[in-house]
Amino acid sequence: MHNTRIELDSIDSRLLAALQRNAHLTSQELSEELNLSASQINRRRHRLENDGVIAGYSARLTPTAVGLTVQAFIQVQMEAHAPERARAFATLISTRPEITSAWTLTGEADYLLRAWCQDLGALNHLIHDVLLPHPSVARVQSQIVMDQLKADAPLPT
Repeated sequence: MHNTRIELDSIDSRLLAALQRNAHLTSQELSEELNLSASQINRRRHRLENDGVIAGYSARLTPTAVGLTVQAFIQVQMEAHAPERARAFATLISTRPEITSAWTLTGEADYLLRAWCQDLGALNHLIHDVLLPHPSVARVQSQIVMDQLKADAPLPT
């Protein structure tokens, strides 16, 4: 994660917004949209990539098209907070492909995990056979997503 704020002008902000909408836009298409030359667009894009503002490019998949029908948020409360236990838990969640994101939190739960599973049985396995047996885990609470009212959105620029 990049910790230093990068100064962005209005053109940078418009370029970032356009790339978040569609990262496949060519420099020529971006130049027409932003009223800049393609070479200026390329220079700005490369600078934003090198400065760490643009972290990368990826494809968003349709979960059901790849066999994932259950999305859940899982809150994990730790029994112990020793650094080695936290590292061991972080290693565990980093190796599980069904856990697509994880956050450390303030409050009762120590971690919030987002998971995509093929079915309820796979979610049950993740919770009962993977997370709960970990020696640092005291409690797990899950919420199954019924519907997503707003898709993961681009960051405001």
